[in-house]
Order: sequence, then C-alpha cells, then structure tokens
Amino acid sequence: MDVFGLMASYDYGEVHFERDAATGLKAIIAIHDTRLGPALGGCRFLPYARDEDALVDALRLARGMTYKAALADLPHGGGKSVLIRPQNQHFDRAALFMAFGRFVDNLGGHYITAEDSGTGLEDMEIIRSVTKHVTGVDVSHGGSGDPSPFTALGVRRGIEACVKIRLGRASLEGIHVAVQGVGHVGYQLCKELAAEGAKISVADVDPLKAERATREFGATVVALEHIFETECDVLAPCALGSALNDHTIPRIRATIVAGAANNQLAEPRHGDDINARGILYAPDYAINAGGLVNVAAEVVGYDAEKSRERTMKIYDTIHEIAERSAKTLTPTYRVADLMVEEKLARVTRGSQPHL
Repeated sequence: MDVFGLMASYDYGEVHFERDAATGLKAIIAIHDTRLGPALGGCRFLPYARDEDALVDALRLARGMTYKAALADLPHGGGKSVLIRPQNQHFDRAALFMAFGRFVDNLGGHYITAEDSGTGLEDMEIIRSVTKHVTGVDVSHGGSGDPSPFTALGVRRGIEACVKIRLGRASLEGIHVAVQGVGHVGYQLCKELAAEGAKISVADVDPLKAERATREFGATVVALEHIFETECDVLAPCALGSALNDHTIPRIRATIVAGAANNQLAEPRHGDDINARGILYAPDYAINAGGLVNVAAEVVGYDAEKSRERTMKIYDTIHEIAERSAKTLTPTYRVADLMVEEKLARVTRGSQPHL
C-alpha cells in the first residue's frame, strides 16, 4: 500500500495509526489541514475489507471536513478517525473506545473527535472518560448530545434554497423529496420535511427504518434499487458515500440533488455529469455542515440557540453557491471548492512571516 502516494493525492500532511492488541483497536486519524484551527471531525466505526479501504475513507472524509469547516466559517481544520470494527463479535466495546480515547488524547488537542457512522453518544461518553478532546457528549456534561437534528436542519435549509433557486418556490409545501437512507440523519430530515408539508418517499436497507418513516411521516416506501429513478423534485442521498456515480446519475429523475451523506460524488467528474444533466447539486460538505456547526460550539461553550442560528445560515451558503454557478456556468461543486480554497489561501498568505 502506497501510503504516502495516497496522502499526496488528497494533499495531506499527516496521518496517525494506532494498534492495541489487548482491545483489538485498529484506528486511523487523518488530519488534513489545521490552518483555521485544530482538526475536528467524527469517529467512524465500520468493518473494512482491507486496511487500504479504511485509509482512503479517512483521507476523503477528513478533506471534506476541512472544506466543511471553512465554508461554515468555523475556527477548525479537517480531521477524521476511522476504527476498523473487529471481525470477532464478542469484543469489549467500552475497552476499545477507551483505547481510542487515549490515542486521541496523545495528540494533545491537535484533533478533536465526535460521533459518525457506527458510533453514538455512548461511545463519546466513554472517550470523554480519558480525554477532553471530544464533542457530541451528553448535555449533562456540557455537550450538545446527538448532532443529527442539526445536520438535518441544515439539509432542510439547503433544500429550501435549492427549491427557491430552481423551482421558484418559497416553501416546501407539496415538494416531493426522495430520501435515500433513513438512519439517524435521514430520519431527522424526514421529520423536518414533514413539518414543512413536503411529500416524502424513502428507501433503506433496513425495512423497519423505512416503515417507521411511513408510520410517523406518511412517507411512501420505495425499493432501494429504485430510489434514484423515483420521479421527484429533490433526491436526498443520506446513506454512505459515493452514491452519485456512473450507474446512478443517468437514472436520476429529480431536478435537485441535496442530501446529508458525505462524499456523495464517487469522483469529482461526477459533479460535472450531474451539471451536464441540468440537475442542481448542493455540494455535500456545504449542505450537511449543521452537525459540525453544533459540535464545534462545544469547544468554546455550548449554546443551542446560537448553533441553531448558525445552522439556519446554510440556506445563504447554498443560495450563494447556486447563484455563482448559474452566473459563471460552473458546476456547483467547483464553485464551493473555489470558495474554500480562496479562504484557505488568504489564511496562508496572512500567516507568512514578514521578510
């Protein structure tokens, strides 16, 4: 495995590895950029077929966190941790996450962790027992709890901006949204959409989760393999990454793609493919920043109302990206990248010593 080649391809400076034989911990912490502040990003706990797959996942996700934090005007860089779930189903989860917490603590605040796919509030509480460099902890300990509602709020606001730009509608009343994945964030997004009067279709690998959306929000269940070809106003990918690819993009029958998943484009060129089809794409790291905005507030002292106000501004960010895209005939993902790179370049220039 060409580790340094992979790091170069994602423009990296550092990656940290930890193995703890006693607990079965195999962890990677990828720190992409810290020009704006200490790296902040979630902890993913999933099985991986190969160690290389785990590394690539960490590299891609942490880079996205740099861009997400910059676009949301947060004083943080991008980082992400990936824990490879042991094949042995009888591992001691608490001991494993304590070992991971010590790994985080050894970095001295250079990286601050949070929950992500495969982890939750209970895991963050275990990590908190051995390091202060963790967010998303219980409200009784000064934390913000589950960030999913804030992520969903930001996505809903982003969808509203897209609907205004593309469909000329000021509300989501009667707008049909097809949600791929109704886990933590997807469920909360359905809740947000239902409150605004949207029509909802859902698909999930777990039929019980899809049925719950039907019971609580009146959603129509669609077979997972058909969600991309559902005729709707908005397609909202809310499962794992790479959902927008050579196979799915030609099948999309939506006017807008705006969802909560990270790394929705399998490759950057797929952003061009979506644009060529005349579909308005809300760049994932721009629209799904609500959770990061929320946990970042814990670092300075959590205030739920301020986090909500900041998350609501995702509407303005998506609106600006869409407008600049239309004016310059540039795909939205390129516009968002350019906005971030301009900001990071200013920080770099401002930090150079006077000669």
